[in-house]
Amino acid sequence: QVHVVESGGGSVQPGGSLRLSCAASGTSGSAYFMRWFRQSPGKERDLVASAGSLSQTDYADFVKGRFTISRDNTENKMYMQMNSLEPEDTAVYYCNVILPHGNFWGQGTQVTVSS
Repeated sequence: QVHVVESGGGSVQPGGSLRLSCAASGTSGSAYFMRWFRQSPGKERDLVASAGSLSQTDYADFVKGRFTISRDNTENKMYMQMNSLEPEDTAVYYCNVILPHGNFWGQGTQVTVSS
């Protein structure tokens, strides 16, 4: 059974930084893609960043230059360094893992940016 677990969320002031982690266990295959999504109350879940199996990365325009995604393909782990955080970045951040046998989600980790 595949488990996806996020960690690293918390509360920071505007301009601060956080580092999120995601780990997928229960699978021996390397993920095709590992992605971060986020969702604020009353809004849709948005794609934030993605990392492919060849370490190719892509970012939403609203985080380019501020967030950096990386992954460890050998262990199906992914990280996202978030710098210059803004109140608009407040959301629950979800890790999504696309494996050969399915699409899996974590429970999410809360990020709050407030003064």
